[in-house]
Amino acid sequence: MGALHNGHLALIEQSKSPDTTTVCSIFVNPTQFNDKKDFEKYPVTIENDIYLLEKANTDILFIPAVDEIYPDGLATNFSYDLGYLETMLEGFYRPGHFQGVCRVMHKLLNIVQPDDLFMGQKDYQQCMVIKRLIELYKIPTQLHLVPTRREESGLAMSSRNVRLSDEAKQKASAIFKALGFIKNNISSLSIDQLKEKATAIILDAGFEKIDYIEICDADSLMPLNKFQQTKMVALAAAFIEGVRLIDNMLLN
Repeated sequence: MGALHNGHLALIEQSKSPDTTTVCSIFVNPTQFNDKKDFEKYPVTIENDIYLLEKANTDILFIPAVDEIYPDGLATNFSYDLGYLETMLEGFYRPGHFQGVCRVMHKLLNIVQPDDLFMGQKDYQQCMVIKRLIELYKIPTQLHLVPTRREESGLAMSSRNVRLSDEAKQKASAIFKALGFIKNNISSLSIDQLKEKATAIILDAGFEKIDYIEICDADSLMPLNKFQQTKMVALAAAFIEGVRLIDNMLLN
């Protein structure tokens, strides 16, 4: 959606190979914002975005207008069958968000028809939603997750970070510290103890509100109540200076 940073450029880098064409789309999608004010505040830095993509040797930049993606308007009676992914974590706190994500991604995938799709791990649940979209409609595209790029402090790179003061950016690294605490203690403390300590780390750093801290099965995203040997992921969403930040970390 623009306001590009090194996390986005990592996706371009991963996609590059001698026999491929890399297409990047920039489109601030109105249907995935459940809060109109959030949509209005979303950073738009198109000239710098173009500069960064040129430096990264991107082959094609697709910047559609809203009426090109939604020629029949934004309203729709159609919905995607996302199951429990739509009702938990981001789905719970941002109702309708993933329906909007699927609408725009379905259209973009049909327009570009890529062999490979590169998405950042920072939006872990969104990646799982797009994986389900690809499976539901048998879209001949392979999804690749690219590890989250971080600032030196550990803060996950995000377009929303430009709305934070320098002080808040330093404080915001507490999410990374909290997730790291969970990872380092996952086998020695209970799930409840891990979440309680992670909550304290984030709130003590100056965050105003936490939407969730959850430990889930990494393949199904179902919440866990005890340690398991199979792959797990910790996920968090919290507000600082009125900006909502999300992050996650694979645990084992």
